[in-house]
Amino acid sequence: MFKVCKAKDEQPTAPGQVKIRKKSRVPGVMITQYVEELPEGMTTPDFTRKPIALTIPEGKMAFFRAIVTGNPTPKVSWARNNGEIDEERYKFVFDPVSGEHQLQMPDVCADQSDTYKCYARNEFGKALVTVTLNVIEIGYKKSKAMKESRTAVRELPEDFKKNLRKTVGIEPKEEKKQEIDDQFWELLLSADKKDYESICAQYGVTNFRWMLKKLNEKKIEREEEQQKVVEKLCNLKPIELKHNGAAEFEIEMSLKDPTSKVFIFKDGVMIPFDADTEVKHGLKRVGKRFVFSINGVNPEDAGLYQLEVDGVKIFSTELKIPDVDFLVKIQDVKAEEREDAVFQCVLSRPMTKIIWMGKNNPVEQGDKYDVTTSDDMLIHTLVVKDCLLLDKGIYSAVAGLKSCSAWLIVEGNKDPNMAGKKKARKTTRAGGGGEDLLKVAQEQQAKLQKERDELIAKAKEKAEEEAAAAAAAAALAGDEETDLYSETEVGTEVVGESEEIVQKVKKVSKPEEHGTPQQEEDDLEEKEPVQKKRVRTGPLIPETVIDPGVYFTSGLLDVNAVIGTDIELLCQLSSEDCEAIWYKDGKEITVTENIDLVKDKTCRKLVIKNCTEEDAGKYKCEADGRKTEAMVNVEDPPRINPEDLAEFMKPVIIKSGKDASFKLTFVGREPMKIQWYNDGEELMEETNIKIEKSSSHSRLLLTKCNRRTTGEIKIKIKNESGTVEAITHLTVLDKPTPPQGPVDIIESSSSCIEFKWRAPKDNGGCPIVNYILERQQIGRNSWQKLGKIGSEPKYRDTDIDHGRKYCYHIRAETDQGISEMIETDDIQAGTKAYPGPPSAPRIVSAFKDCINLAWTAPANTGGTNILGYNVEKRKNGSNLWGMVNPPDEPIKAKQYAVKDVVEGIEYEFRVSAINMSGAGEPSVPSEFVIARDPKKPPGKITDLKVTDSSYTTLSLSWNKPVEKEGVQDEAKGYFVELRPAENPEWGRCNTNPIVMTSFTIVGLKSMAMYWVRVKATNEGGDGEPQDLDNYIIAMPPPVRPQFTDRKMKNFMVVRAGNSVRINFNFKASPMPVIKWLKDGLPLPKYVTVSNTDTSSQLMIPSSERHDTGIYTIIVKNLVGQETSSVEIRVTDDPKPPGPVELEENVSGTVTVSWTPSPDEKKDDRLHYVVTKHDSVKRTWHTVADHLFNNRFTAVNIMPGRQYKFRIYAKNDMGLSAASQSPIWEVKQKKEKFLLKLPPSKSCSFEMPPSFSVPLKMHQSPESYECQISCAVTGNPRPYITWYKNNISLNTNTNYYITNTCGVCSMVILHVGPKDSGDYMVVAENPLGRVECSTKLVVKD
Repeated sequence: MFKVCKAKDEQPTAPGQVKIRKKSRVPGVMITQYVEELPEGMTTPDFTRKPIALTIPEGKMAFFRAIVTGNPTPKVSWARNNGEIDEERYKFVFDPVSGEHQLQMPDVCADQSDTYKCYARNEFGKALVTVTLNVIEIGYKKSKAMKESRTAVRELPEDFKKNLRKTVGIEPKEEKKQEIDDQFWELLLSADKKDYESICAQYGVTNFRWMLKKLNEKKIEREEEQQKVVEKLCNLKPIELKHNGAAEFEIEMSLKDPTSKVFIFKDGVMIPFDADTEVKHGLKRVGKRFVFSINGVNPEDAGLYQLEVDGVKIFSTELKIPDVDFLVKIQDVKAEEREDAVFQCVLSRPMTKIIWMGKNNPVEQGDKYDVTTSDDMLIHTLVVKDCLLLDKGIYSAVAGLKSCSAWLIVEGNKDPNMAGKKKARKTTRAGGGGEDLLKVAQEQQAKLQKERDELIAKAKEKAEEEAAAAAAAAALAGDEETDLYSETEVGTEVVGESEEIVQKVKKVSKPEEHGTPQQEEDDLEEKEPVQKKRVRTGPLIPETVIDPGVYFTSGLLDVNAVIGTDIELLCQLSSEDCEAIWYKDGKEITVTENIDLVKDKTCRKLVIKNCTEEDAGKYKCEADGRKTEAMVNVEDPPRINPEDLAEFMKPVIIKSGKDASFKLTFVGREPMKIQWYNDGEELMEETNIKIEKSSSHSRLLLTKCNRRTTGEIKIKIKNESGTVEAITHLTVLDKPTPPQGPVDIIESSSSCIEFKWRAPKDNGGCPIVNYILERQQIGRNSWQKLGKIGSEPKYRDTDIDHGRKYCYHIRAETDQGISEMIETDDIQAGTKAYPGPPSAPRIVSAFKDCINLAWTAPANTGGTNILGYNVEKRKNGSNLWGMVNPPDEPIKAKQYAVKDVVEGIEYEFRVSAINMSGAGEPSVPSEFVIARDPKKPPGKITDLKVTDSSYTTLSLSWNKPVEKEGVQDEAKGYFVELRPAENPEWGRCNTNPIVMTSFTIVGLKSMAMYWVRVKATNEGGDGEPQDLDNYIIAMPPPVRPQFTDRKMKNFMVVRAGNSVRINFNFKASPMPVIKWLKDGLPLPKYVTVSNTDTSSQLMIPSSERHDTGIYTIIVKNLVGQETSSVEIRVTDDPKPPGPVELEENVSGTVTVSWTPSPDEKKDDRLHYVVTKHDSVKRTWHTVADHLFNNRFTAVNIMPGRQYKFRIYAKNDMGLSAASQSPIWEVKQKKEKFLLKLPPSKSCSFEMPPSFSVPLKMHQSPESYECQISCAVTGNPRPYITWYKNNISLNTNTNYYITNTCGVCSMVILHVGPKDSGDYMVVAENPLGRVECSTKLVVKD
């Protein structure tokens, strides 16, 4: 099956073979066809899966995979560009089940990096694909020999003597190895490099070089084991706590056997899990993604979790639960609109970061929120900037398993004059713990420091005891040689133990600076580690028990300072007696006029007064060999003089039509961007707006101001160092707007008219002083001035005539003038005006002997006060209404207890209001109510579930509650209630109870989270609500993407210059991510893609030939993905071939050759058509088609006839213009012809029809031209009929049918799938009838 050959070994084409280039559907595969026409059922080789480029570290196994097709079965061979493929270093594997060919390279080396070629050959052609292998060299292996030689050359004689002495034939003492927990290696195998240092510190490992070397060995072993069960492993995410109290980790892996079993272990003990239900442990699988979750995490869940597949360890991660609690919890904050709100808490243990939640959503640092942590990492602060009414809600702080919550209440602006206007931004803050919070944090810090000191003291004491014991053991040595040897060994052993102890001490206090494991691993790539033994030169005990010395208990912090201010750099040492040296950018700092060096006990401080830009740089403090560094950045943001700011912030008050000017000076680094705003809207240069800008000041001039200009004036100055804002207020005074209607009539009687109105919408910036009224009696032309009535919008007119109608004009007056007037409707004095109907009576409660009613007063009182109400009742089925109360005793209150009822009878009630004019119209009747004792509320509904959902709707169904006599009665209806996750209040989806046990909630917000519950209700009240077990998200049920087009195009031919549109319709939920590729690569920038929820369209505005390729769409969501491809071929009308030449090589034939068309190199589907014309038949007919070369030999050339040939270039767009050959003629030699005719006999030439040349079976590619022909003889001339599937085609215009001299032809211009089938020709004359049939197969 396999053949090894060189990549450049080109095999020549055999005689009679051709080399036709074909394009594979798989990008990057080149196919060469050896024959012009393939036999039926035979195909050239092709790749269905090609090898993929590989980059791999040396020492691992590299392999390429390929799957080939073709008939007969192709032979597969591998080659490389540089070098041979030998069977010692390469293995060839073939899997007969999957048909996969593999080239395997065990223990790959750097010299195997090359370009490899894979050939697939059979007798009809070959297929070729290239692939690249890159091998990453490991640095310390590469230069190991060189460095060993250098080390050998540079050894000194005295070092050599020491080596000789150490090689005395003393039996070596077994070295004591440090025992390390297996859990340590499991964590490292699944951790990132950045986490190596913390894991080593946790397990007390200090020899990073040894650790990295050992880790590399274990990684190789683990990968070899994993390759047995897993094809691919990526995206390993360690376990972490979530804000909802759960923990989860996830990985992506492709299993070789989908039926492989997955196990989860915690600290070596297998734990059960469920993939479907919400239990303690769950493992959810979506495609290749595995997510393991722990619900309701508690302290017992901490430990090492391992995932295994068929007994092979795949991933390990450790769940750590911080032992932390809230000493001070966050408190409720009540803030005003546009003010900052502050939440603060104090922890019992330092934490670099906690989780903040706002209305059930995580809160991150940004423009809206400011998240900070104190230096001791005990105080954590959340600032909600520029509070708006939308920010109201519950905010939470989550630290480990502990959490606390508090409300943020935002109070809106209550000033009616500011309605609809944006309130000015406030600089004040609401909330925060203040000094009490700092005091609690300081006490906790002192407590933690005391615990650290005690732990250090215990560790030192233990180290001294162990060192003394080691020294005593060393003193028992015998002779000098043995003494020296033992001393060295024991010293090494004890030092190892003491270093571990000292390391633990330093871990508790302050670790020394040393290289991280990642730096150590980088060093391993540069040089081979040299094992060194520590040789003691002095006493043993002082060297094994080392005092930590002076170290920094608090290091320097980066400082950002404003130019002209003072800078303080502060650090703390563990000792008061140590001197500290300060450096700036590597140069020592001394005390000057602007620089002070302060020493206060253990505190060391550097103070820079009135800093400048030259003071920026890197500062370092060194003490006793220890150092701490920090960066100082000096910024020059825009700044405003406080006096100028105070002057600018004074409100400006002007009259309408006047000019307003604002000016502010500032300093700061240029360039600066200056912007002016009016009520949050940026001001630009206009006719009435002038803005002056310079490097030191800016001036805003507003000319001819009107009332609408009133509002907040803000200037915003910004440069690269910061932004500053200044706010003032502009008030433009003007006369008020007219008073507002409608005018409400309080009383309209025969003695007075009293009415009221509303104040003007805008008072013009001044309070209302008076209202000015005038009155007109209807029927007269004159208006009577009533004068000024004060500032109350109410008037009582007693100077009226009974029965007359009056109209009033009302104006408002301020210090700025009088407003326009408002005119009232006609008001009549003293006429009877009956009150309107009250509201329908509401049934408050019902008993067997009493029914309690309540109602509300009518909106229309008839112009007078309501004196009382009449109540009427009517039995169900009766038409008579009866008074409940005596007619002369109206009911004063708006409620009444009807006692004149009979138990078991159903009643309805209505109410009419009474004023001075009498009783008005009765109200709408109440609901029917039965006189009986109250019912018991119903119980809980059962089996509440979601039946359907979409992005805006949710359908529910449930069962009726169980009826229990005397406990819970039958339900008469149901209420569906909904609560968004961020809102604590429930809202009803239906105002009236529904009878059905199903309901559809509409108007949901897409992808929002909701809680849903349902209550049953009856006359006795509402029952207990039944909630869904979990929240729901407004989205349709998950649907894997799938295409909905019935017929999807997979091939398109487009003329160059025309636009290309490809449209795919699909369905998927949730919303998928759509990606288009061209030949496996991203689309060019000029190709546009338009996506909707259910379709995607690709458009090329003006196509070119280079746009030819295979376009693939990938539709992917959480459930899965679907792909589809379409091949687009962009071409144009072909150009004609070049000059045609004729040559006779063999008698009776002529060889036609021509120059190729210029489009032949651009279009691999271009071919040639040859037509012939002779002087006898005088018609052009095709003699050759689908020619991919530039030569054709015509046969049956008769002497004495003149022949002409035309050559056409043909592609998917059609034929080119013809290139015509010169006339070809072979002269005929005439000879004498003698003919002796025998005596003629009478004979008949009539004969039945017969086929001299029958039909042949045809196979044609789709969209090509196909010609079916045969030859018929017969006398008289037979009549020819063509059939397809027994249906006559003679009248079908889609087929071109000819009959020339007995040669019957049928041409199908564009062959399609529908043309496949059985074809038949029938020839008949009076002497007989014959048939001939064939079959046409259309290839894709």
